[in-house]
Amino acid sequence: MGVRREIETGFEGFRLWPEALCLAEQAALAAEVRTAVATAPFYRPVTPGGKPLSVRMTNLGPLGWVTDRGGYRYQTTHPETGRPWPPIPSRLTDLWATLLGDPPPDACLVNLYDAEARMGLHQDRDETDLCAPVLSVSLGDEAVFRIGPPGRGATRVFRLRSGDVCALTGPARLARHGIDRVLGGSSALIPGGGRLNLTLRRAS
Repeated sequence: MGVRREIETGFEGFRLWPEALCLAEQAALAAEVRTAVATAPFYRPVTPGGKPLSVRMTNLGPLGWVTDRGGYRYQTTHPETGRPWPPIPSRLTDLWATLLGDPPPDACLVNLYDAEARMGLHQDRDETDLCAPVLSVSLGDEAVFRIGPPGRGATRVFRLRSGDVCALTGPARLARHGIDRVLGGSSALIPGGGRLNLTLRRAS
C-alpha cells in the first residue's frame, strides 16, 4: 500500500494524507468492509438522551464503540445480534502500522453517512489511553470536516475526499471535530451512494 505524502495542515497534531489510497485500494477496502459487516449489520444508535444519530454504524475488531441510553462505551459484541465484531481487515492494520507504528488498533468504528447525515463537534475520549492516536479513513462521498481545539476556540474546515486518511495525534488527540455535511453523489465508490468513515483507535 503506497501512501502519498503527508501535507501541512496548520493544526498541530492533526495529520492529513490526501489520496493516501488509490482508487483500486479504495475499492478493495470498501469491498472488504462490506463483506465484514454482513455479519455485523449497520444499525442506527441513539444517544444516552434517546436521540437517534443521523449516521448508521457498526464496528470491526475485538472492541466496538456503542452508544445507547446506557451511555458511551466499548464492548465486545454487536448490540443487536449479540455476536462478536468481525476482525479489522489487514489493509487497515497495515495502514496504521505504516503511518503510526505500534501498538496496533483494537477497535474500528464504521460510520455510514448518507447525504443528510451529520456529526456534531465532539471529542474521542472513551478510550483508556487518551494519548494513543486516532486514525480515520474516508471512502466514498466527500465530506466537510470541522476541527477545533479541545477547549473553546476557532475551528477550521477541511474537505475529506475518498481515499484521504487523517489522524488525531499529540495536541490534536482531544480536538473537537465533526462532519458539517456530506456532498452526496461526489463519488461512485459506495454502491447506492454515501460515505464510509473508518475510525481506528486503541480502546483498551
